[in-house]
Amino acid sequence: MVISVGSHCGSIRDAMLGGGRELYKHLRCAFYDGDAGGGIPSDGLAAALSEATGSVSLFGTDGRKKARNVLILMSDTGGGHRASAEALRDAFRLEYGDAYQVFVRDLGKEYGGWPLNDMERSYKFMIRHVRLWKVAFHGTAPRWVHGMYLAALAYFYANEVVAGIMKYKPDVIISVHPLMQHIPLWVLKWQSLQTKIPFFTVITDLNTCHPTWFHQGVTRCYCPSAEVAKRALIRGLQPSQIRVYGLPIRPSFCRAVLDKEELREELEMHPQLPAVLLMGGGEGMGPVEETAMALGEELYDHRRRRPVGQIVVVCGRNQVLWSTLQCLTWKVPVKIRRFEKQMEKWMGACDCIITKAGPGTIAEALIRGLPVILNDFIPGQEVGNVPYVVDNGAGVFCKDPRKAARQVARWFSTDAGDLKAYSRNALKLSQPEAVFDIIKDIHKLQQQPAALTRDMSEDLYHSLVIMRMIKQYSVEEAIRKDEQRYISVHW
Repeated sequence: MVISVGSHCGSIRDAMLGGGRELYKHLRCAFYDGDAGGGIPSDGLAAALSEATGSVSLFGTDGRKKARNVLILMSDTGGGHRASAEALRDAFRLEYGDAYQVFVRDLGKEYGGWPLNDMERSYKFMIRHVRLWKVAFHGTAPRWVHGMYLAALAYFYANEVVAGIMKYKPDVIISVHPLMQHIPLWVLKWQSLQTKIPFFTVITDLNTCHPTWFHQGVTRCYCPSAEVAKRALIRGLQPSQIRVYGLPIRPSFCRAVLDKEELREELEMHPQLPAVLLMGGGEGMGPVEETAMALGEELYDHRRRRPVGQIVVVCGRNQVLWSTLQCLTWKVPVKIRRFEKQMEKWMGACDCIITKAGPGTIAEALIRGLPVILNDFIPGQEVGNVPYVVDNGAGVFCKDPRKAARQVARWFSTDAGDLKAYSRNALKLSQPEAVFDIIKDIHKLQQQPAALTRDMSEDLYHSLVIMRMIKQYSVEEAIRKDEQRYISVHW
């Protein structure tokens, strides 16, 4: 295991809650104590989990090695968190078979009270009112604000969080959500388990991150980009705790071998016409309808009376959008789809993509080498995704539907060379093996004795790499510029 670092919000916790040891004493629940008749030793949860993760044999009665339990914490506040969690689960299964038993759980919804059990509904409401979400995102960014808020939630729901952790008896805990670090880590520390159960954070934002992603007590913090690693350093994590591997994408996508001609035949698309994929995330957000109509006009050559491209629109769960587009008359070949589970095929059959700045969609498009036109973003966590794509030459930002459609028309006609250049840059920026790099690093740590968990030479190497990332300029100034650069006056 890894030597844990004390929480950076310890002073807030102590001030509000009176110290971890005393809180643990008051929070002991009879259900976890031996005198409750449940067969658990009198030391309560700490002893039970210590027995499950530490002193007991790693081998079963048949002599075979026991599977290690991995608990992945997520929340359905946006589809990216669940997608990353399931990608990690699938990678564990592919790489290590039955050696790990992986549970993907929303600990707040299953075991917490309000507002933890209502985060999904609250998030969807605020996203529909983006100004409200922008205020919530930036208003909770100061450490003293989210520190007090999360400490209060930890105090009120510690027993529930303990119950959730106890149910799965994890050997490893992985968080893929910004609100799944502080509360579980505080509870583990109060139960004297922080050094027994390694805790990993897998960040699912490509650039602009909420500060709650970063906790100094984690074993590892896996960052999808150098920009996120810089933010982790600013928030007090050590270089040895940080790894930059990329955003975890499901193995069935990142390792798929696809042929464009075969895919177009399978998907009943036009075999020769270049294709643009238009989508607005799982919920079909953004100006999808307006952009689709503009593409229908711009991709039709009125002088020659023939199309110069074809369109694939993925509406997600937006049934109204799907119904509206189905009723329109199109001059060019169009495929209108609902929620798609095989996006690797549709991306593999297309030549570019128009989408909002969701990190998962961007990462998938880069793996497929698709030039990206970003036409929308959620204030806060998606703001930085725009410069991540644009500054690396993998695409452009164009909020106006007509201008975005004209850009596609130029790529499909006069600017075909630019399209290829953007495609090459997208492939260079992609990190298709990220999910396997992450789980292999976790597995490596699990195989080492507690005293030797940290490979000092490797930590030194990664420390030098991380420090080199920030040597050239002021990180705080760069982050501030990134966050302001693409904030539209429309917000």
